[in-house]
Amino acid sequence: MIILFDLDGTLIDSTEAILEGFHNAFDVYDSKHPSDEDIKQLIGYPLDKMFADLGVQEEYVWDYVATYKNYYKEIATAKTELLPYAKEAVIQASKIATLGIVTTKTGLYSQEIMEHFGLMQYFEVLIGREHVTNPKPDAEPINKALESILLKVPKESVWMIGDTKLDLISAHNAKVNSIGVTSGYDSQETLEKYTDNIYTNALEAIEFLNFKK
Repeated sequence: MIILFDLDGTLIDSTEAILEGFHNAFDVYDSKHPSDEDIKQLIGYPLDKMFADLGVQEEYVWDYVATYKNYYKEIATAKTELLPYAKEAVIQASKIATLGIVTTKTGLYSQEIMEHFGLMQYFEVLIGREHVTNPKPDAEPINKALESILLKVPKESVWMIGDTKLDLISAHNAKVNSIGVTSGYDSQETLEKYTDNIYTNALEAIEFLNFKK
């Protein structure tokens, strides 16, 4: 079995760092700030799309992205927390499957965060935004993770666990199984449109898979 995890809202809570990073970028360019709720509704999408949807003109989007990244990397580990039961979920999952991370976050920062929490050792692969051309909801991040894992299993033995519709649509596009968790940014009502498997947190999801094993 292969289990792929999303990060934000699934294993970690970096909301404070994300919001601070966005507000810093708008400060630097002396622009009108979006509300925290407007930013949170876009978490999970690539940074360029987030800034564009928050009103940044196309020619300046990548300037905002660069400013955000430079600031975020300085605060990420200090202002990121593991979600409840996330550590237990990863350790339990490692006993029944080969693990990977598939995120739209920058992979470099994601790895540093997971190393900070002592969990990176449990993962065979980490696919971040810089590793793909087409991020979630495209199938590419999941397919690239599976190509990187030196374990050939049928796709019915692959599970993607995430907290937003982007994770679940990506799983559907890659023709693998999905589990939604309500610990993050999309509502249960939204998740129910894309998967039949919904749990409160990652540990409950792993307990479900342990039962199926």
